[in-house]
Amino acid sequence: GVTRLLLTRIPFFKEIIVSSFACDSCSWSNTEIQSAGRIQEQGVRYTLAVTSRQDMNREVVKTDCATARIPELDFEIPAFTQKGVLTTIEGLIDRAVAGLEQDQPVRRATDEEVASKIEEFIGKLKQLKEVHSSFTFIIDDPSGNSFVENPHAPQKDDALVVTHYRRTPQQAAMLGLELDEKPADSAEDLRNEVLQFSTNCPECNAPASTNMKLVQIPHFKEVIIMATNCDSCGHRTNEVKSGGAIEPQGTRITLRITDPSDMTRDILKSETCSVEIPELEFELGMGALGGKFTTLEGLLKDIRDLVERNPFTLGDSSTPGRTEKLQEFIGKLQEITEGKTRAHFIMDDPAGNSYLQNVYAPEEDPELKVERYERTFEQNEDLGLNDMKTEGYESEGASGR
Repeated sequence: GVTRLLLTRIPFFKEIIVSSFACDSCSWSNTEIQSAGRIQEQGVRYTLAVTSRQDMNREVVKTDCATARIPELDFEIPAFTQKGVLTTIEGLIDRAVAGLEQDQPVRRATDEEVASKIEEFIGKLKQLKEVHSSFTFIIDDPSGNSFVENPHAPQKDDALVVTHYRRTPQQAAMLGLELDEKPADSAEDLRNEVLQFSTNCPECNAPASTNMKLVQIPHFKEVIIMATNCDSCGHRTNEVKSGGAIEPQGTRITLRITDPSDMTRDILKSETCSVEIPELEFELGMGALGGKFTTLEGLLKDIRDLVERNPFTLGDSSTPGRTEKLQEFIGKLQEITEGKTRAHFIMDDPAGNSYLQNVYAPEEDPELKVERYERTFEQNEDLGLNDMKTEGYESEGASGR
């Protein structure tokens, strides 16, 4: 047969290699994908409650290092047992059924009992496709390059939970990442120095350099700004990390947009901050867009670009009805950006490390409301605070030895 390779770049999934095999003798064909881009900074876990036949048609990108699970059947597709694939949830189940049925004739001849149990399990997998009862579908990808479609985008999908997490050393080793941890030099003053380190461009993968600087934001705290410029393709990107600790309480900031001048307000959105615009029924989860130090207009523009770049919303893979709905959403977002429509802009950061400029500082801003709240157990779990112990751990460790 003949295998064809195509290197293509889907903006939402970075670069991928599509390989297609076709046999002229038996007409068998097969398609696989491999990630050609860089591994993301965080792993991702998609948890979907499948309740209808429509959910079976959701687009799924599963890389070869991702694990797929259906807890109700104790069924799991381990990492590196299948090639990367662009398919649907029904397609993944079909592949699993085909893999189990492949060796059934040999099993029936050698071990009838095992063959009958596998046959029974295959029947349960096939029943899942009819969705007589709801079940949970989970994809866990330490590389962060897998994806499950949200058909309601840009609105929140109540059936789909997306969780970003830090890789464990074991997961990093599985991906072939080398962890080089060096102790920090406490004598070095970073506040007056721009640090530079080598990296690869996220767009063209050419060698590039990243500049890092510690900056003090007035009436707030210190942050770390990292900027990458690529001399090969001209790509520029910047990201902001909090320079301080996690605050004792979470922060919820609500701005009532009443004037076009509000678009010039400075914004620090940390990577743990979610954004909500109630008038558009829009919610952007934590982890999306990363950390940013920009203006309100710049953040709204980034949200618009995120929607337009997604191939499942406005690309070739979208449906006409969804395209019309998203075009209407983009139009309303543009009206808010131009100051023609009033709206509320809400930033919710459980870590308390986000900031929205008060133009009346140090006086109170009548259009800006800042609320402090106690984090829930789930929010502390996402931030890794429940298992963190900062006092008494030395004596406890010594008694354990």
